[in-house]
Amino acid sequence: MNVIKYFSPLIKKEELIDDLPVIIRVKKFDEAGAKEFSAQMSKAQNTGQPVVPVIIDSYGGQVYSLMSMISDIKYSKIPVATIAQGKAMSCGAILFSFGEEGKRYMDPDATLMIHDVSSMGWGKVEEIKADAKEVDRLNKKVYRMMAINCGHSEDYFLEIVHNRGHADWFLTAEECKGHNLANHLHVPILKINVDVRFKFE
Repeated sequence: MNVIKYFSPLIKKEELIDDLPVIIRVKKFDEAGAKEFSAQMSKAQNTGQPVVPVIIDSYGGQVYSLMSMISDIKYSKIPVATIAQGKAMSCGAILFSFGEEGKRYMDPDATLMIHDVSSMGWGKVEEIKADAKEVDRLNKKVYRMMAINCGHSEDYFLEIVHNRGHADWFLTAEECKGHNLANHLHVPILKINVDVRFKFE
């Protein structure tokens, strides 16, 4: 974000300040969304900020885009705080769990939804079988990652979803806290101090 403009003829050159704290908002899980997320996470590593807030308000999307975002979080040098506002469904629920322990915030009126990975496969029989096998692998992987993030045994969420008949599982903020998905049932106050500097030559 460039915050310096020309205010006077005395200023010959504007000094662009690109190290403002980064706040990431996630709405879509697609290729473009994953690319933007990666760019913002990369930028956040050089701002000096103590934490990267990731605000999630999403119905979900593509699981491979989710995996790309997860990689960015795992390799971040700065702790990531996740904030669920409105809804964190499907991929949004999984990403929410990747906030550092103690830094997962949820609006009291927000809803989280967990369900199985969906298959869009079609074609020859062998192609459908291969697609089903991949969906099963991803299903187990994301449930286990979520369970580990929340301090549970690997099969914690997988078993719950199985016992529920694999139907969509909607959780209130209070229920999320009960499963240690959410650590705090409020949206944190984000304070940013902007230091504007001028350069004279």
